Amino acid sequence: MSSGPTPVSFKVRTQSRVMEVAFDDGAMYAIPFELLRVYSPSAEVRGHGPGQETLQIGKREVGIVGVEPVGNYGIKPIFSDEHSSGIFTWEYLYQLGRDQDAMWETYLQKLEAAGYTRDSGRELGAIVLHDKESGHGCGHHH
Repeated sequence: MSSGPTPVSFKVRTQSRVMEVAFDDGAMYAIPFELLRVYSPSAEVRGHGPGQETLQIGKREVGIVGVEPVGNYGIKPIFSDEHSSGIFTWEYLYQLGRDQDAMWETYLQKLEAAGYTRDSGRELGAIVLHDKESGHGCGHHH
């Protein structure tokens, strides 16, 4: 089975700055734009090998102004800072949704290690939308 879960619906919530993605296996994730932006799979973010990543800073206010489909395997969000070279495959979106808590942690640690903050008063707890309260994401957050 090479094909993983595929999205059945997408919503880009510009007010709350999250992309809501529901997958055909019942999982539903709300992925913050900022997370999508700082973990963009593009070369300019990723670099060309381990340790070559460029730390993305000051992206808390980033928006998504459009989303282009890429074949039938992914999307290319167009961010308000004009970054649009990252192609997010369904698999990668799923991973971002599933692992977002850990990925936030890693990102915040990297920022801290580099001497930056997220330039924000928001505590980490405010970012996690519903996973903590509702037990384990069973996909029924209606």
